[in-house]
Amino acid sequence: MDVLSDTHRRIVVVTEGGFHIWGIVNALSARFGPVTVILEQPESKWAILKRRARRQGWLSVAGQIGTMVVIRTSKVLLARRLAAVAVETGFDATPPKPERTVEILSANSPEFLDALRRLAPEAVLLAGCRLLKSETLAGISCPVLNYHAGITPKYRGMNGGYWALATGDAENFGTTVHLADAGVDTGAILYQERGKPSKSDTIATYALTQAAFSREIIVRALQDALTGKLVPVDTGLPSRQWYHPTLWRYLWTGLIRNVW
Repeated sequence: MDVLSDTHRRIVVVTEGGFHIWGIVNALSARFGPVTVILEQPESKWAILKRRARRQGWLSVAGQIGTMVVIRTSKVLLARRLAAVAVETGFDATPPKPERTVEILSANSPEFLDALRRLAPEAVLLAGCRLLKSETLAGISCPVLNYHAGITPKYRGMNGGYWALATGDAENFGTTVHLADAGVDTGAILYQERGKPSKSDTIATYALTQAAFSREIIVRALQDALTGKLVPVDTGLPSRQWYHPTLWRYLWTGLIRNVW
């Protein structure tokens, strides 16, 4: 795809980072020219887990912690899958250069809005960052899009690809680009892409595979945002928010359905 003649179209990606996010950033840079990354520090896992416990109880959260440990210990598998995806699809997970990165504590902080005012973007993409508060979104004057590794609204929240497979819904192993709002992946849908995981994929690598086959819809959605042609669609799907599976459910699903 050719680079736009106007390479000064300003796009900002807000993220906590990661291999799959850097592949998206590089795909955008190849299409639109240099992209600026606002890199926020990850939210405290303890704060996240306490919020979940108030909704689901500590027993469920304890089980989720077990699965999170499994994911964290799968770094070797992730590195191998990254190398394979790079060969198969040309996925470039090179981190952005320091001069194209602005580091902040939180995307819900005054310094975030100050950074956006300085950068004056024409479009903002949220990809793997914390949920923006309504007052933060109100302070952004350009279109704000969100990339979600799941088919919304059916698989909102965490591990959308995993849950599609774990519930026997493999045809909805996919991703969504939608308008950002203050809900958890509840914004109006712009594009969706469905694909298939590799036999070597697990819960630790699904997001990488999803990002690799979704670069085109992300580029397309940003193109629409820059040209004022955003057109939401209604999928008619049911809505549900998902979290990490508990360790016991993860093991049961792996043994029974061979979905790891």
